[in-house]
Amino acid sequence: MKSFPSLLIAAIAFTLLGSIAWADIQNPPMMDMGPTRKLSRGFANILWGWSELPQTLCIINETEGNSASWSYGFIKGFGRSLFRFGVGWYEVITFPAPCYKSSYRPAYINVSTPWKQFDFQEFPPELGWETRYTY
Repeated sequence: MKSFPSLLIAAIAFTLLGSIAWADIQNPPMMDMGPTRKLSRGFANILWGWSELPQTLCIINETEGNSASWSYGFIKGFGRSLFRFGVGWYEVITFPAPCYKSSYRPAYINVSTPWKQFDFQEFPPELGWETRYTY
């Protein structure tokens, strides 16, 4: 009869651990990157990808000066804008299917590269008059 309380405690422990494991399966870490996020990211890149041009002009102007901004910065920003426009259409067309490494993550973000040539964020940059803060 001494084994009955220990069996009861073990059964309760396994039930609780099983419910925690089931809850983790219901919301895996990659669930935030789903087809709706891929579709909205594609529309954002199509509609607001042009904001890479003024953003790149400002960054190059701060780091390298005016002449570099209007030559190198303009060409780099224009290329980044075209890239965002193309990737936006790609993501809108392929949004139902997981493409990059069997997930819905953006294919243009690569954190393993040691250089910063293609340092794209997930969504296009916000311009100065836009903000995500309410104050």
